[in-house]
Amino acid sequence: MFDARSRRRIIRSHGARASLAALTLLSAISLSVAVMASGIPSANTGDRSVSAVVELVSAGQFREAEARIDAALRQPGLSGTARAALMFQRERMQRMRKDFSLTADQVEAELRRQIPRLSDADFARWDAHGLFEHMDIDGQRLYFNRAPSNLFHLSAEARARRMGASSFVASGLPAQVNARYIDFDRKVIRQAEADGRSSVLPQRVRVTQTLTVQPGAVPAGKTVRAWIPYPRAIPGQQEDIRFVASQPSVHRIAPASALQRTVYLEQAARAGKPTVFAVTYEVKLYAQYHPIDPDKVVPVKVTPELAPYLAERPPHIVFTEPLRVFSRQVVGDAANPYRIARRIFAAVDEIPWAGAREYSTIPDLSAYTLHAGHGDCGEQTMLLITLMRMNGIPARWQSGWIFTDDGYDNIHDWAEIYLAPYGWIPVDVTYGRLDSGDPGLKWFYLGGLDDFRIAFNDDFSQPFVPPKRFFRSDTVDSQRGEVEWDGGNLYYNKWDYRFDWKILAPPAK
Repeated sequence: MFDARSRRRIIRSHGARASLAALTLLSAISLSVAVMASGIPSANTGDRSVSAVVELVSAGQFREAEARIDAALRQPGLSGTARAALMFQRERMQRMRKDFSLTADQVEAELRRQIPRLSDADFARWDAHGLFEHMDIDGQRLYFNRAPSNLFHLSAEARARRMGASSFVASGLPAQVNARYIDFDRKVIRQAEADGRSSVLPQRVRVTQTLTVQPGAVPAGKTVRAWIPYPRAIPGQQEDIRFVASQPSVHRIAPASALQRTVYLEQAARAGKPTVFAVTYEVKLYAQYHPIDPDKVVPVKVTPELAPYLAERPPHIVFTEPLRVFSRQVVGDAANPYRIARRIFAAVDEIPWAGAREYSTIPDLSAYTLHAGHGDCGEQTMLLITLMRMNGIPARWQSGWIFTDDGYDNIHDWAEIYLAPYGWIPVDVTYGRLDSGDPGLKWFYLGGLDDFRIAFNDDFSQPFVPPKRFFRSDTVDSQRGEVEWDGGNLYYNKWDYRFDWKILAPPAK
């Protein structure tokens, strides 16, 4: 299929400078929504100082960017939109410094603890092949803080030399969890075929989501505002949602129309004490399986309802020339929408999973994932959505939280695509093709879904209800929560989150 070398060749064929310029343009376009929507103010202000700063930050020239921001903020006629855009670039630099915090010596030292016979030549070779994500900030090369662990996702050689067996598979799931998913997905197929239904094996789950702000993060007596993700009913996927309790008890649940739904809470910080927010609810979850007959699939008739899911949506869904080239190579002569979808699914599945830097620092998730040759679930999903839309297949975002009945849990992103006459079907390209000779099981996650997940979001970069006043920590997704006070946003280093759950009614045998 298409390995990282092939993808880099596509990028090089259009020029590294052109690629950087495209990313800079996408940053400058940014979002056309207000701060409350995604947490990023529009950078499309018509102010050249803003676009210049965006370019400098993307290139790692932070000192110069800071000087330009200071000068621009002193301009008497600076618009409020431009001011917000500049302030976000200052925030973006701080976040990038947190992500890129390791020197080469620190990365190598960490790897030596896992690969005792690692040589300097080994490290240099892997580094030259781009296996350690890095950024040159003001002339100093700094490495992504997850670069050491990501190596074992990106290099079979490194995995083979690692002390002890690697416990993960390509999707980022622990190997033992992946095996349990395969067994369950096989059961889903059997049940769906026996019942003649696409939604089967319902189970009811009680979940408590907790967000804990560190002592001293907010001055005592000041009000802390928190947004905790909360599901909305999706027929055949998650239904019968019942709010149970919250801490504090006064709360505000966003309407079901909110595509990134939350529960809003607030309370005063106390001296020397953590500020704890929690929400408990119950929900009935269904597994899904949609057997697709390719010969019955026809090109979609574009309606006003479907049109947005075929369109570009800067900054993360843009039909760049490298993506067009990659799309043509992947799709080839396929004309049937399902066969096109399968080729795209397989191609993105070939892109290895790796831990990701914060989305708020990335100008275009789709372009980034193609260029980097790796991505986490959200980056893979955004690339898949972009490629589907480029080929006339409506595609949209979904994300939330996954768990198992034996204690594993994580945040996760996936997608839905529209195939006529079947309608919207789920697609999880991160779980990808399963290791099975049975075609139905192998391609399960192109049209199927387990019921060990809760969707919090049916779109990305959508407004909260009530809106945030300051930049969001995650400008794309909403899974961990968001926190702020009158002094500004509280970033992830100021608080922790956790999920606790109990399966009240397991799936029928």
